[in-house]
Amino acid sequence: MNVAVSCDHAGFPYKAAIMQQIIDLGHTVIEMGAVSTDPVDYPDITEPAARAIQSGQADRAVIVCGSGVGVTVAANKYKGVRACVCHDGYSAHQGVEHDNQNVLCLGARIVGIEVARELVSAFLSAEFSSQERHHRRYEKVEMLERRMFK
Repeated sequence: MNVAVSCDHAGFPYKAAIMQQIIDLGHTVIEMGAVSTDPVDYPDITEPAARAIQSGQADRAVIVCGSGVGVTVAANKYKGVRACVCHDGYSAHQGVEHDNQNVLCLGARIVGIEVARELVSAFLSAEFSSQERHHRRYEKVEMLERRMFK
């Protein structure tokens, strides 16, 4: 799986460990901003990861900011992106299984690095459910997206 990784200045201290976790799990990392702890605006570092999802360059993405909230809001502005901030393993896994989430957003000021690594593992090990109810709900979300992103 190709996984885009992006962060702002608050998430930068986690970037190397998250990328290594992805590699250790057997996936390919597509590295995107930031390159230091110098302040950057979270919408600017969210866009490359969201566009990688849209284009198919990346199958999934992990984006890290201070709380995870800002990058979640920004990422969900892109058609085809289903981003969620997760601070627990159940949500990181279930978001993919039930909701076909393709972007994991993390808050570096909320979770420690070891929890972040566990969340990345849970997110990347999950697969979208084959149950009809999850597909039915996902199709409804896609209908909303088609109406809203004309």
